[in-house]
Amino acid sequence: MQRCPVWALFLSAFIAGALNVFAFAPVGFWPLQLAALSLLFYFQYAAANVRRAMQLTWLYCFAWLFFGVIWLTVTMFRYGDMPVWLSVVCVALFTAALAFIPAGLMGLAAHLRLRYSLSGVITCLALFPTLWSVAEWTRGWIFTGFPWLVSGYAHNVSPLAGYAPVVGVYGISWLVSILAGCVVLCVAGRRSYALLVIGILLGGAGLHFVKWTEPAGKTLSVRLLQGNVDQQVKFEREHVIEGLRFYDEAIRKAPADLIVTPESALPIPIQSLPVGYLPNLQQFAGDTQSVIALGLFTSDGPDLYANSMITVGPTRQQPDYRYDKHHLVPFGEFIPKGFAWFYHYMQIPMGDLQRGPLLAQPFPVKDQQILPNICYEDVFGEEIAARISYAYFAHKTVPTILLNMTNLSWFGDTWAMPQHVQITQMRTLETGRPMLRSTNTGITTLVDAHGIVVKQLTPFVRGELDVRVQGYQGLTPYIVCGNYLWLVLMSLLALMAFLSSRSTFIKSAVQARTAGHGAGSLSR
Repeated sequence: MQRCPVWALFLSAFIAGALNVFAFAPVGFWPLQLAALSLLFYFQYAAANVRRAMQLTWLYCFAWLFFGVIWLTVTMFRYGDMPVWLSVVCVALFTAALAFIPAGLMGLAAHLRLRYSLSGVITCLALFPTLWSVAEWTRGWIFTGFPWLVSGYAHNVSPLAGYAPVVGVYGISWLVSILAGCVVLCVAGRRSYALLVIGILLGGAGLHFVKWTEPAGKTLSVRLLQGNVDQQVKFEREHVIEGLRFYDEAIRKAPADLIVTPESALPIPIQSLPVGYLPNLQQFAGDTQSVIALGLFTSDGPDLYANSMITVGPTRQQPDYRYDKHHLVPFGEFIPKGFAWFYHYMQIPMGDLQRGPLLAQPFPVKDQQILPNICYEDVFGEEIAARISYAYFAHKTVPTILLNMTNLSWFGDTWAMPQHVQITQMRTLETGRPMLRSTNTGITTLVDAHGIVVKQLTPFVRGELDVRVQGYQGLTPYIVCGNYLWLVLMSLLALMAFLSSRSTFIKSAVQARTAGHGAGSLSR
């Protein structure tokens, strides 16, 4: 390793990061994620200095994120009229900046290891996993967060998925980093740590048999609509009219307990809908006892728009319920300070929206309680868990089914769609509840409470998906504790490692000092 040329190390780290992308959907070969992270930790452990450790981590993470979210360029060059080369540069700069988070923290790990001469066991099982998982967690909230392709998502079908209801996706990232540390120790000759790998995997497999939640109420009949409207023309007047007509006809085509449109399916403010549009839907809902969930924009005043979902039900109140998206996408739904120039350059319709409350309540459909989220929001599992917990403890209302409206047509026919479904699968595992997804171009689907895709509609077709969904009640540990449980467990392990290393350090120093005094007295 020490004789390996520097360029070979850098290239290996870059290739390992790029290959890591195939551990996620749509390929989903999860062992590759463990192998790639193990290689990075091996490089880290063999690094001679902090700078080299940071360089290797940055290359690994940059390649992983850049190739993993290269589909972001589609929005820029197809819908923002940005040159292709410039859109690639923008994504490269974005992912390069994100890669500095783990690079900095793993550089800190290298500093602590070298400064305090930490043992291989403490380094690989406590220091590296702690700072690696903290880096992933930090990426999930800093600058509003971008937790796409967090390591834990690759394990939604691995034995580690059993830990999702307990510690969530970041806890799984922590556990897989411990496994990577065990692999490094095994390569270094400490083969006994293979037993820890087996123990963690068996523990996750065993947790699959724990029933944290249970069925609640009767199944609902649900129709999920997929309009397949090209984003390029979605906001043009003639296509707005055509879209309104399609969704009106699709909704009233057949009754169901719940009928759902995608995010912003009606791409105009509710006040601008044609006269009689909502009353006609309300008449249908009343006649068929259906509840209709509409994705549109709402307005509370001049230039005060929100990305919303409203329900139209059998009652005469219009709307029955309103949910405003809380976690907005930077540059797509709100403009960070100092970046107004980017907003004007991209010319994104409805690109500066108002934020809704985080702790929104669910809405009822028969004896089920539906908790909605819009598009990007289901990437933030801790927020969904907080909403369920708040509804349960503060209002004694138990959300039983999750609902996601989204519009991924911004990203074309790319890996963004299956990656988003994988994220949905992790949310269902964490909460023990099914999630319905109604999308504009795909993937419209039902994921059950066990993270299994029950049924899905072919992407890029216009149609509806008819499903029956069973609600679930009960609380998983993750709903109650959120990310705090794994943070506490990780902190306790890191503290124990620190106290152990400190004790060893002091003991070694005392022994060295005693030996020095002995040598002095002997010479006298």
